[in-house]
Amino acid sequence: MILIKSLGELQSLIQNQKNLHNKIGFVPTMGALHDGHISLVKDSVEQNDFTIVSIFVNPTQFNNKEDLKKYPRTEEADIEILKNSGCDAIFFPKVEDIYPEGEKSEIFSFDGIEHQMEGKFRPGHFDGVATVVNRFFEIIEPDKAYFGEKDFQQLRIIQELVKKLNLNVQIVPVSIMRENDGLAMSSRNMRLTKEMRKESPKIYQILSEAKEFLKLNSIAETKNFVQEKFNQTKLELEYFEIAEEKTLAPASEKENHKNLRGFIAVFAGEIRLIDNISLN
Repeated sequence: MILIKSLGELQSLIQNQKNLHNKIGFVPTMGALHDGHISLVKDSVEQNDFTIVSIFVNPTQFNNKEDLKKYPRTEEADIEILKNSGCDAIFFPKVEDIYPEGEKSEIFSFDGIEHQMEGKFRPGHFDGVATVVNRFFEIIEPDKAYFGEKDFQQLRIIQELVKKLNLNVQIVPVSIMRENDGLAMSSRNMRLTKEMRKESPKIYQILSEAKEFLKLNSIAETKNFVQEKFNQTKLELEYFEIAEEKTLAPASEKENHKNLRGFIAVFAGEIRLIDNISLN
């Protein structure tokens, strides 16, 4: 496994792989890796000749600078976990590699997807995500790139980015990996207090109950049901939305939509966690 810390070294490596006609798989991460990330890497290793993982805490997608400061950075542990994953190269870019003209996001329009849910509560977040991912695609020119469904809205944004810019890369969605107690794997989980780590599995429990509840009840009733359930926990519900998977537009009548998904953001103490579930 090769560790790359310079843009020149990466470009030379990419060129060699292209000369060999090798298919390149790419997994962008912000580090603090867990088994969810490794599932993306393993899918890439199976489907490509050469797999590159990037580790870069992207400053422009944090609308809360305190959150950026506290985001876990575990470079040595990340290298160790990737050694056994089949990954061929890790790229650790510098900020100036990604933002040669200064730390600033491009402004994108994704037909309204960017204004729903996370976009509403984290202004500018998806401009930062789209900017960094587009830059990585420029540098690496992967054949396939892998994104987890836990960040489902981000996945949809990237799919739209590829479509709008007509990029020659296939986006591969990967299912959510969960802990044994149902909590969606996330780098933020390591920042949970002991008490909140015990409480957090209730997020997925309530999502699963909402899926069952929706079968016999309306969307409005299901949203009230979820709020009432969270009122009985130590968790604070920021939002629960039922939306159409493609447009992410909030749904009001379940009969009018084929593919509905429940999206949730919750504060477990100071730590903000997100999750989602297919409702079909």
